Amino acid sequence: MMMAICSTAVAFIFIIVLSLGCYMILKLRCRSSDDKVVPRNWPLVGMMPALLKNAHRVHEFATDVLKHSGGTFEFKGPAAFANLSMLATSDPANIHHVLSKNFSNYPKGPEFRKIFDILGDGIFNVDSQLWELHRKTTLSFLNHAQFYTLLQTNVWHKVEKGLLPVLDWFAEEGAEFDLQDVFQRFTFDAISKLVLHHDPESLCLGLPYVPCEKAFNHAVDALLYRHIFPESFWKLQNWLGIGKEKKLIQAYRAFDEFIYSALKRLEERMMMITPNIDNNSDDHHLSLFTAYVQAYKQQEQPQAALLTTTTTTKFPRDTFLSLMFAGRDTTSSTLTWFFYLLAQNPLVQANARDEIENKLNLKQEIKRFFKLEECHKLVYLHAALCETLRLFPPLAIQHKVSTAMDVLPSGHLVKPNTRIILLFYSSGRMDSIWGEDCMEFKPERWISGNGRIKHEPSYKFPAFNAGPRTCLGKEMSFVQMKMIAAIILHHYEFQVVDSHSVSPSDSIIIQAKHGLKVKFTKRSM
Repeated sequence: MMMAICSTAVAFIFIIVLSLGCYMILKLRCRSSDDKVVPRNWPLVGMMPALLKNAHRVHEFATDVLKHSGGTFEFKGPAAFANLSMLATSDPANIHHVLSKNFSNYPKGPEFRKIFDILGDGIFNVDSQLWELHRKTTLSFLNHAQFYTLLQTNVWHKVEKGLLPVLDWFAEEGAEFDLQDVFQRFTFDAISKLVLHHDPESLCLGLPYVPCEKAFNHAVDALLYRHIFPESFWKLQNWLGIGKEKKLIQAYRAFDEFIYSALKRLEERMMMITPNIDNNSDDHHLSLFTAYVQAYKQQEQPQAALLTTTTTTKFPRDTFLSLMFAGRDTTSSTLTWFFYLLAQNPLVQANARDEIENKLNLKQEIKRFFKLEECHKLVYLHAALCETLRLFPPLAIQHKVSTAMDVLPSGHLVKPNTRIILLFYSSGRMDSIWGEDCMEFKPERWISGNGRIKHEPSYKFPAFNAGPRTCLGKEMSFVQMKMIAAIILHHYEFQVVDSHSVSPSDSIIIQAKHGLKVKFTKRSM
């Protein structure tokens, strides 16, 4: 088997070399190659030369191609690797069709689980009964009467003990720092505390290195490349422990060490509270770990029969890792781009700050932590966050594989086992969807005539996915983001040090590639 993988990898390396050769020839023949947006389908290598040329700006490249192709484009991979061909789309009708109307024809499937094997049998990787179980038990936790009280307590604890001391120190020192790193640490600590009852305190003075916290960045960086290269190629890299797969292996180990240790502490805590799993105390009931234990004990079918790639002992690890991915990366990414866009749009920043101070009565108060009910008053701030999510959705792409023949609303034929790539990043940048001003940062587009948030269908605004798999933590994300954004805008003035260096990362999560370097100063109250 190893010989087969090696020979396939050698063939792919040959394709890459040939693709680079085609690219160099193309560059010599046509100096103004940027004028030709739609990639050429070369013999043997397909459209790989254009992809290699634009690997450093893959999301912008995909957006440019879709703009010139009516929102849907068939990418042809090398002839020797049929699975690298794919149908890419940002068309709202197609997104609605795939994620909702014909949902059953586009499951996650085995190919998706191979690419995202690091998530095992977590909610993002599975279909059918196991996905239903994840969804049911997670919803029961999010809908608990005390959940948002717990969330509010956790957020303010992290603000008071972590965020404000760190930002105060940077402001007093007049030092430049990476705001994205601060947000990632905040959300990592917060989601760990929420689902694992453990605060790793990565956000504190000194900004200590916590392997698990940094492992998320390494993981999302590598996972995009698994979409582009053949399975045999990245599996060989994984076996050799080289390239981006090396970082993924290291991330895997860091996740295991962190989560298994936390789970052991949770189990010990459960035994100390009571040996009875049906205990109804708040502490016991609010444990997400307990919710999953209860759910699986109640299953008529044995838990092991539902699992696809993991054992029952590994299942809790997969469960909580998936929730931590959702809780850390989506919120931190949105907040990073939110503050970047505010720095570029001073009027929007001023409007958001005025709303915060007037509607929350903060003008005369140096420090006050407001309740989550007050967040609902912040309509303009909510609109600005929606506008950020339109331009920089945390999840850049969604990957699907068809099970049967189908025809998309755009008229494109879908054969069985066709790779469908839904490009959410491109969706928010299409003038055919959002108008000629689609590249402008305008929170006003989200506010209706009655002063409320305007609803946009999820297939037009897929930042939280769409259809049955719509993100369960959407409301939780908005609450957390508004709390953090409001407290920062009330306490500090800020400026981006070098806006020209800020660009989207080439990963499945739209992070700032080189971080967001800023300077903070305390506001005089």
